[in-house]
Amino acid sequence: MEFGYDATSMRHITSEAEVNLAAVNYHFGSKEALIQEVFRRRLDWLNDERLRVLDEMEAEVNGGPLKPSQIVDAMFGTLLRMANDESVGGSTFVRLLGRTLTDPSKFINTFLAREHAYVMDRFKNALFKALPDVPKSEIIWRFHFMLGATSYAITGADALTGVTDWQLSPSDKDERPDLLLPRLMSFLLGGLRAPLPQLPIFPQSGNASQGAHDSIY
Repeated sequence: MEFGYDATSMRHITSEAEVNLAAVNYHFGSKEALIQEVFRRRLDWLNDERLRVLDEMEAEVNGGPLKPSQIVDAMFGTLLRMANDESVGGSTFVRLLGRTLTDPSKFINTFLAREHAYVMDRFKNALFKALPDVPKSEIIWRFHFMLGATSYAITGADALTGVTDWQLSPSDKDERPDLLLPRLMSFLLGGLRAPLPQLPIFPQSGNASQGAHDSIY
C-alpha cells in the first residue's frame, strides 16, 4: 500500500511479517503468487457480498429494473463499507486495492479482470436493464469513469496532495469511510445521471441515434 507492487521486495514483506524468505517461497513460490493470494482472499468476500446485495434487490423487484442508485451502491458502496470491517481487510486492503488499480502491473490487471469478470457482467446487465433508453456504449463508458473515480478515491487524500498543491482542512481530510461514502456516491450518481454528450455522427458507425438523448433520467 505504501510503496506499490514493483517497489516492494519479498525481503521487505517477510521482514515486516517476521517470517523467513524460504517459508514464503515454499508456500507461494513468488511475489506475484503471494499478491494474487492476498487479493483473492479479500476479493472473494467482496464479490460475494456485492452479488448477495444485488440478488436480494433483484428478488424484491421480481424481475423488474432496479434504480441506478441501488446498483451503484451495491457495487461501490459495498467496497467502501468494507473499509469499516477489519475482519475482511478493512481500510488497509481497500487502500491497497486503490493503489494497485491506479498503479497496476500487467499481471495484476489480468488477474483482477479474471476475478471480477462475472461480477462486472452482472452489474453491467443490471445497469442496461435500469437504463433501457441509454445507449449501452454510454453506460459502459460511465461505468468505466465510475471505476476510475472510485479507485482514486480509496487511495486516500494523499493522492490529491501528491499531484496538486491544494490543501484540505483537517476535518475535510478525514478519510473515515462513513464520510467518504456519501461524497463518492453523490459524485458517481451525478455523473451517471448527467445529460448525454452530443457526439459527432460518423456514417460508418451506423448509430445515428447516439446523440439524440438529452438525459438519462
